[in-house]
Amino acid sequence: MILGEDCPPRLDKALAAFVPEEAALSRSRLMKMIAEGDVSRGGVVVTDPKTKVAEGESFDLRLAPAAPVETLAEAIPLNVVWEDGDLIVIDKPAGMVVHPAPGSPSGTLVNALLAHCGDTLSGIGGERRPGIVHRIDKDTTGLLVVAKSDRAHHGLAAQFEAHSVNRHYLAVVHGVPSAHDPRLRGTRGVGFETGGILRIATGLARHKTDRQRQAVVWDGQGRHAVTRARVLDSFHGAAALVECWLETGRTHQIRVHMAHAGHGLLGDQTYGGKRKLSPKLFGEAAADLGNAFPRQALHAATLGFAHPVTGEHLEFASPLPQDMQTLLAALRGS
Repeated sequence: MILGEDCPPRLDKALAAFVPEEAALSRSRLMKMIAEGDVSRGGVVVTDPKTKVAEGESFDLRLAPAAPVETLAEAIPLNVVWEDGDLIVIDKPAGMVVHPAPGSPSGTLVNALLAHCGDTLSGIGGERRPGIVHRIDKDTTGLLVVAKSDRAHHGLAAQFEAHSVNRHYLAVVHGVPSAHDPRLRGTRGVGFETGGILRIATGLARHKTDRQRQAVVWDGQGRHAVTRARVLDSFHGAAALVECWLETGRTHQIRVHMAHAGHGLLGDQTYGGKRKLSPKLFGEAAADLGNAFPRQALHAATLGFAHPVTGEHLEFASPLPQDMQTLLAALRGS
C-alpha cells in the first residue's frame, strides 16, 4: 500500500488512515501486525509503531491465512443479479447486515452466501467476512459484489483501493443543495464543481464518544473521504432526491457527508438531525410518511467494475425499492 496526501507522521496512524477499508484491518489488528513483523518497507521489516513515515512511501502488509469459517450457513433468499465462478452480485434488501457482528450473529448476507455458495467463497477477508470486499449499511438497499475466488478477491480489492469502481447512490435529503447557497459555500470541506455538482471532502474517523458513529475530522486526521452529489428532483424547496457517487468508500460516508453539508438523509436516526418535513408544505400524510420513514433513504443504485478475472466491464443497475418509490410519490404529491 502507498501512503497518500496529508499522511500522519507515525507508521501506526498512517497505516490506519490509508489501509484499504476492504481489507477489514482495525487499528488494533494493524498494531499487532507491526509488532509481529508483518509490515515491511522496501523489504525491511518495521516493528516500531512510532516509526516516522512520509507521503508516497510504500509498505507491504503480510496477512495470515484466513481462519476457517465458523459462521453458520443459513438458507436465506437472495436477489442474485449476476453470478459466475469468480463473483456474485447481490441486490441487498433493507434490514440485512452484511457480515456477522456481536449484535448480529446470524441472518446476515454472509450467512446467506455460505448457504448459496458453499465452499466457493474467498476467505481473504478473514473468518467473519468471507468474500466481502465492500459493504453497505444494514438499512441501505442495493448492489453489492462479493468474491467467490481468491483471485477475484485480490482483483476487486485492488479496484476499490484505486477508486476505479463506479458506485452511484440515490438518496432523499432534507433541503435542496444549491451552489447559490452562501451557507454551503461557507461550510468547510464543501464546494461546487461545473454543473452545480456538490463536492464534499473531509477526513472521517470514529466519533470520540460514540464508537458506532463516524465523524468529520480535519488536519490530516482520519481517512480521506470525497463524495459528490447532484440534485435530480426537488420538493417544495424542503427536500430533494440526490444522486451521490463516491471517490472513496468509507463507513457511513454519504450519510456523514450530507449531514455535514446540512442536508441529512430522511429517516437517518444517526446523522439526520431533528429536521422535520412541514405538513403545510407537503400535507399531513406526506409529511408524516417522510418524518416516520423507518430507515435512511439511501439506495446503492449502480455498480460498475472490471471483471477481476476476464477484464470485461460489468455495469449493474437496481431500481428504487418500493418504500423509496412510495416516499417520492408522496413528496411529489402524486
